[in-house]
Amino acid sequence: MDIRKVKKLIELLQESNLSELEVTEGEDSVRISRNTSVDSTIITQQTSPVIPAFSAPPQESPQIIEEEANYIRSPMVGSFYSAPAPGAPPFVSIGKSVIKGSVVCIVEAMKMMNQIECDREGTVLDILVEDGDPVEFDQPLFKIV
Repeated sequence: MDIRKVKKLIELLQESNLSELEVTEGEDSVRISRNTSVDSTIITQQTSPVIPAFSAPPQESPQIIEEEANYIRSPMVGSFYSAPAPGAPPFVSIGKSVIKGSVVCIVEAMKMMNQIECDREGTVLDILVEDGDPVEFDQPLFKIV
C-alpha cells in the first residue's frame, strides 16, 4: 500500500471519533488505532479494588496517578526532534508555558515527520529526551504542571 494512502488514513483517523481503522486493498491491509487515555482511565477506575470504609486508602496511589498525568508521552516509536529543522529554535523549553494543541516536538517514524501536540495546558518542568534520541511508544517526553 502506498505510504501516501497510509498517511491519509492516519489523518482521517485523527479527524474522526474513531479509535481504530482497518483497510484491506487486494493483498495489503492496514490497521491503525489510536491510544486514548480516556479509555485507560475508565478501565483503571472500573478495575480498582473497593476499599472498605473502615480502612485508610494507600498514600502512594494518588501521588503516582497525579505524577503519571503530568507527562506528555510519545504516541509512536521513532526519533525525537525538539525543533522543526536543524538549527531552528526548539518548540518548547524548560519553564515555557504550553497550551492544549500546541506542537511540542516531532517524532519521525518511517521517514514521516509527525508533530506531537500537547494534550493539556501547563508549564514544561523537564524535557526527558535529547534531540535525535530514539523513543518508544508511550515513553514520557516532557513533564508538565
